[in-house]
Order: sequence, then C-alpha cells, then structure tokens
Amino acid sequence: MNEAANRGGAPVGYLSELAPVEAGAVLYLRLWCENKEARSQVWNDFAHHLGPIQGRQALGSFESLCDLCARHGRRPLMRHHVTCKCLGADESCFATFIGYASEGAREDALQMAMTLVRPDMALMLAGLAEDFGLALRRMTLASTRRHPTTRNETLH
Repeated sequence: MNEAANRGGAPVGYLSELAPVEAGAVLYLRLWCENKEARSQVWNDFAHHLGPIQGRQALGSFESLCDLCARHGRRPLMRHHVTCKCLGADESCFATFIGYASEGAREDALQMAMTLVRPDMALMLAGLAEDFGLALRRMTLASTRRHPTTRNETLH
C-alpha cells in the first residue's frame, strides 16, 4: 500500500465527535463497502426513516455517489471497519463534504468534491452529496422526533 493511501486511513478523531449527519455519512459509507448484507441494512434504514419512496430516492443518490467515487476517484477512499470508533482521514473528508452539501454550502462542497474525484465529475458528485445529505438531515429529524431526549444520535 502506498504512503498516500496509508494517510487516508490514518485516525484523525472519533466517530462520536461528528454531528449526526456527518456520522451517518461515514457509517453508511462503511456499511455500503462492507458486504451485501450491510447494503441491505442501508436500504432498511432509509426506508424505515424516510418511507419507501423517499428512501429509494436517497438510496439512489447514495449508490450513485459511491459509484462515482469508486469509478472516478483520485484514489480509493480508505475506510475503517464498520464497528471502529476511530475516524479516518478520508472518512473525515467524506463526512465534511456531505455536511457542507447538506447545509447548502455548494461552493465548499464542490471544492471538497474536487479532492475526491476528477474535476469533470465534481459537480455531479456535489449534487448527489446534496441529495444524500438532505436525506440524512430528514432522517435525523425523524429520529429526533421519535426520541426527543436523545442527543447527537447516529442514524442507525
């Protein structure tokens, strides 16, 4: 493994330090890349929190986002194991990217997208990140309404 890839996996913090949207983005990225059963869990979470129609739309955005990162990424995104409490450098970048996109900070999201994929794919990636990030925000709100005393809850 080359040095740049090692840096991408270097621990830079803890998942628990992230806001719910950002933590959800990392957890779903880890699950998506884990195996087929974990991918089913992603769909189940989306459908449970958003309903089947909006859940399918969120899943479509997330699938396309992951596909673009895999096919057009500057290098593979390094991830920690699904149950790891650490936050890797690449995961931190991904979380921040999704967070910016979900807040409507399009220029910041676009800049971060250009660090993840080829420049000609960055605009498309930023749009998908906005769709996915907004779905994570809706999921967080739905979860907060169901459990009003739970603070900083991750989505799954």
